[in-house]
Amino acid sequence: MNQHPNRLCATRRSIPIGVLIWAIASFAIADHWPNWRGPDHNGISRETQLPTDWSEQEGVLWKSPLPEWGNSTPVIWDDAIFLTCHVDDRDLLLVKLDRTSGTIDWTRTVGTASTPRGTSGVTGEAARGQQKFHATQNLASPSCTVDGDVVIAHFGSGDLAAYDFAGKRLWHRNLQEDYGRYTIWWGHANSPVLHGDTVISVCMQDSLLDLGKPPAPSYVVAHHKRTGQLLWHTPRPTSAVSEPCDSYTTPVLQPTDDGIEMILFGGLVLDAYDPNTGRRLWQLSGFTGNRVIPGPVVSGDKVYVTQGMRNPLVAVRRGVSGSLDANPALWSYDRGTSDSPTPVVYRDLLFFVTNDGFATALDTETGAVVWRERLPGQYRASPLAAAGRIYFQNVSGLTTVVEASREFRKIAENKLDDETLASPVSAAGHLYLRTRQALYCLGSHP
Repeated sequence: MNQHPNRLCATRRSIPIGVLIWAIASFAIADHWPNWRGPDHNGISRETQLPTDWSEQEGVLWKSPLPEWGNSTPVIWDDAIFLTCHVDDRDLLLVKLDRTSGTIDWTRTVGTASTPRGTSGVTGEAARGQQKFHATQNLASPSCTVDGDVVIAHFGSGDLAAYDFAGKRLWHRNLQEDYGRYTIWWGHANSPVLHGDTVISVCMQDSLLDLGKPPAPSYVVAHHKRTGQLLWHTPRPTSAVSEPCDSYTTPVLQPTDDGIEMILFGGLVLDAYDPNTGRRLWQLSGFTGNRVIPGPVVSGDKVYVTQGMRNPLVAVRRGVSGSLDANPALWSYDRGTSDSPTPVVYRDLLFFVTNDGFATALDTETGAVVWRERLPGQYRASPLAAAGRIYFQNVSGLTTVVEASREFRKIAENKLDDETLASPVSAAGHLYLRTRQALYCLGSHP
């Protein structure tokens, strides 16, 4: 039976404009992996034909040696793959590969810098205000972001630059030179994100306020993607002091009824901003824990937050301002949480793995444990969800594939012969794994 035209109009008007815009934009980038955690900023792939079995001898379409080394996740647009490397603890490289063949099309030196590995014997309070990178990390930890027009590369040195697909540099600046030396304890690793013509970067770091030193502000900053022109700069003060100020997370862009909001977590605060203006939209404070590595995960009207240093994982209502005292968490899980990998919410379950290999599935509505299983090895990479499966990748090259279901069912274990710290990504029916020495393309067809 035909519907009345007015009823059709009413139905169309009922779709929130922000959700509609997001759906159109997401559809347009369905075959790409344009930034950290993918097209929807949530670690979910729309691919339906990803492989479940591979090894060094089978299922590898190509393996491309990389300039060593870096932990940035590859980003993909059409036939272009971009990632960053830090070579000889000197050259900060942006690398473009051909997605179909794995050949390196070009490399560009974005800057030169060395990785601080300590504080030259300085310890305690005197060491604060300086970065000291972990041994498993260097300046090529932040992932690029790409939109088919430009690629933006960022490094732990503060170097931020834009290039076109032919390798021409469009602009370059250094955020430490613009806004002061990074004071985050274990090395800046936050990845930028693109929103329209705007590239957005974050810095959430030790304020030094409790030491009586000149303050080191945290901030969110936006530049025009083609020119590097400053568009807005928003300070992000919190009540946290010392290391709990630090956050290594990346902004999460998500639709609202009115448009798009950008959600951040760090400094014991969860908040959201208008990516067009930098205006803070809401703020929820009162979290506990220490510095934060796992990013916030947004699904519908909820945000799932892993509080730093293995403190409880909590579910909170999105868009609520105030403190947790007045707006308590919907649920909390404290049996053992991730210290590094970011969870993924998929099929009404929240999946995560702890650094020491306990994989867990929680019910997203109640926080109840659905299953908890020990996987081999240590973990730093964030899990990928695709086609009813979860891919858990450990640091020694082993990926365990399990069903995304309410019963733990292991599908496969697959081993590569190299260290794997970067998270797996997907595009055009293929799985891409970055190891310390190479980038692998896995699948069953070219």
